[in-house]
Amino acid sequence: MASKQRTSRQNRALHLFLTHISDELNEAGLTVMQTLRHDAEIPWTMERVKELMFKPIMDVYLGKNSTTKLTTKEIDKMIDVLTRYLGETHGITVLFPSIETLLNEERNKNGKV
Repeated sequence: MASKQRTSRQNRALHLFLTHISDELNEAGLTVMQTLRHDAEIPWTMERVKELMFKPIMDVYLGKNSTTKLTTKEIDKMIDVLTRYLGETHGITVLFPSIETLLNEERNKNGKV
């Protein structure tokens, strides 16, 4: 049975999840270089979390180099690996966004609070 390609809603949830991770890392005072063991102090962004954490793990763990190639089940696997890593190494816990979280974010963007 072939796995389904990730949905656009799942992609938005993934980006929101990565944004939450970058917020938590920054709030904990952990810069990119501190977290990845380098010298310069650089704050996290969603894009940096994706490029410096998510994609390297995805490449090693799943052998894929693009999030567009992930299936719905692979997204779940990646979330598990990344959240476990952040919890064990930095004490940071971030939950994957729910449908309610995504709907609230869309309402806020559209000014419908």
